[in-house]
Amino acid sequence: MARSARNSSLETRTARAKLRIRRAPYFAKIAKGLRLGYYRGAVAGSWIARLYRGERNYETKALGIADDTLDADGVQVFDYWQAQEQARQWGERQRLLAAGAARRGSYTVADAIADYLTEIRAEKKPAAVKGAEYVLDAWILPELGAVQVEKLTTDRLNRWRNKIATEPKRVRTKRTADEQATRATPDDDDARRARKATANRILTVLKAVLNRAFHADRVVSDSAWRKVKPFKRVDEAVVRYLSVAEARRLVQTCAKDFRKLVQAALLTGCRYAELTRLKCGDFNADSGTLAIRLSKGKVRHVVLTAEAQDAFENWTIDRPSSDLLFLRADGDAWGASHQKRPLEEASARAGITPAVTFHILRHTHGSHLAMKGVPMGVIASQLGHADTRMTEKHYAHLAPNYIAQTIRANFPVLGIGDEAKVMPLRRTKRA
Repeated sequence: MARSARNSSLETRTARAKLRIRRAPYFAKIAKGLRLGYYRGAVAGSWIARLYRGERNYETKALGIADDTLDADGVQVFDYWQAQEQARQWGERQRLLAAGAARRGSYTVADAIADYLTEIRAEKKPAAVKGAEYVLDAWILPELGAVQVEKLTTDRLNRWRNKIATEPKRVRTKRTADEQATRATPDDDDARRARKATANRILTVLKAVLNRAFHADRVVSDSAWRKVKPFKRVDEAVVRYLSVAEARRLVQTCAKDFRKLVQAALLTGCRYAELTRLKCGDFNADSGTLAIRLSKGKVRHVVLTAEAQDAFENWTIDRPSSDLLFLRADGDAWGASHQKRPLEEASARAGITPAVTFHILRHTHGSHLAMKGVPMGVIASQLGHADTRMTEKHYAHLAPNYIAQTIRANFPVLGIGDEAKVMPLRRTKRA
């Protein structure tokens, strides 16, 4: 960010009030070829910007009212520092226009989104692009799409973020529906935390769009969205996992074709999409590993236990290596979201509430490894985390550690549990 230029004659109301009223503005140099001007009026002054074009040619721009009698609002009334920032943004935009980098006319959030999607389609996997399109279509375009990027304000973006955090949770809507369906959100701490976490993720997508536009010189400044901060302390790890008994009950109540997927998830910690893409040739019986391809752009090898190796050998025996490993009972491949209803039904039959999600199966694998003292780096490698930060966030509290072991070994048994027997005190006789 450019360094702010000081000017003792223009910085404060008191200093400006001492200036003589005249038709010519008072100028302060804020960058090479760029000046901030102040017109001293009888009651209140105003700000202008002046840019040197060469050969004694200048271009000027009226910025707004000075805060001589009114408090600055950053929209129509500006103090010296706000006016200086406005002048810098205008000067930078004129430079970009002259260089052919910035667009002439209005450049809206919708335009920035279109440019963003064009770029990421060449960089990211189709699934990632589809996910971004959903967020952009559902949350960003309806509210902000028509707004010019240079007219975005921090206040506007904060109000948009807060609206997302307080709206009811959306549910899947029929294509023929006229309005978006919503689900009543419980008014408790967990529900509010979840909505704020959702708002943070959507804000991250918007910032990615706008930052691309800024770094490509399509817009002048990123100050409006750079000042918008995510909600704090809403992503604390609340990991739910299944006990060994619950895992067995769940597997036993699944339909035969879906049971294999659930077993594989519990035995490997793989994501649903990773398992549905597996081919028989991805299982290596010699090394006892499973090759997970195209997992976030990488290939990783999941180590299989003896139980997992036996299961995968049974599932792949006498099958071509090019066949999909997991198929539905009708022979079709498992598609996106096909796991949701079978898991809900199996959870109900197994008496597990709330219903299990596929991600909980993944958490179950990681959690049991952590509780057995497996190092975080090993768990990160097994689950395909880029580093140990995500692993530690979710599983470090489950791992045996010095503090927990020391407390449990040294705190005395008080005998105050519900099953403790309370002996009545005997009164001593007085002499």
